[in-house]
Amino acid sequence: MNGPTCSSAQASSTVNLHQGACVQLESDEQLYQVIGVDDHHDRCWLRRWPLARQGSEVFEISLQQVRPAWPRRS
Repeated sequence: MNGPTCSSAQASSTVNLHQGACVQLESDEQLYQVIGVDDHHDRCWLRRWPLARQGSEVFEISLQQVRPAWPRRS
């Protein structure tokens, strides 16, 4: 059985988020996973990625404060 994953978001000029997408905040480079999106209220719920052993706290944030996280190259 595979564990949870953080899928990459599609490249676009507007942020088109979906549950499971990886994003970054405008204010830092940490990865976050999208838990839910409310387009009508311009909000989304995120948690740090990868998940911490004891879980990662979910928080609400404006869609304007997130950007897609492009696949990283090693």
